[in-house]
Amino acid sequence: MTRFEGQTVLVTGGTGGQGSSHVRAFHAEGAQVVIGDIDAASGAALADELGVRARFVRLDVTDESSWASAVAAAESTFGRLDVLVNNAGVQNPPAPIESTDQATWSRILDINLTGTFLGIKTATPALRRAAGGAIVNISSTMGLGGTAHYAPYVASKWAVRGLTQTAALELGRDRIRVNTIHPGVIATPFISEPAAGASAAIADFYSPEPFAIPRLGEPDDVTRLLLFLTSAEASFITGAEYVVDGGLLLGPALQAPAA
Repeated sequence: MTRFEGQTVLVTGGTGGQGSSHVRAFHAEGAQVVIGDIDAASGAALADELGVRARFVRLDVTDESSWASAVAAAESTFGRLDVLVNNAGVQNPPAPIESTDQATWSRILDINLTGTFLGIKTATPALRRAAGGAIVNISSTMGLGGTAHYAPYVASKWAVRGLTQTAALELGRDRIRVNTIHPGVIATPFISEPAAGASAAIADFYSPEPFAIPRLGEPDDVTRLLLFLTSAEASFITGAEYVVDGGLLLGPALQAPAA
């Protein structure tokens, strides 16, 4: 399938576990991909691997001028921008609110929330020039409920939901659709490695065994939904929220005792 032939897709956090999955899948379906990330070595290597329809741009999502350069690079290299995937995000080290310092709070919101805001703001004119397109903001199941010891991350992901719905209302008449995906626990370094300043990874104390689908999610579980939401197949969907969590938010799937 080549659902995205002739289209240009910008993915932030494009070298990470989920981001690189998204980049490779869009490229495989014919898209020209712009890999936005602060990791220049990994980004350049991924672009080289994919070839002429891929370009790496160093993108600090908290910096509006960096965003402007990334969008300009997409248009100058490939002539247009059709899809923005706001995937970049970071996790805070677990701590109760009373022990969370303001610097940590500000860093998490700057990247997860302000980065998403700046992406929408900066990409919108380019999407209009392409006669419409799609934006998908990657939130989290933590954006759908409270989670002890993760206040900055939870707050940032809740806020992304409201930002997404506001953007959907503002941009719908420009044929720009805006939706969110809420992944659960996905098997990437984000889960398997400790956050900066943390001593343990989420995978160290999380088990999927009690839940309806008793496994960790894979990046491709999220990518397949992302491809649908950014394609013409989803042309009547905007301001919507999609959960990819194997039943995590449903709670434990209690099994009846054996007879």
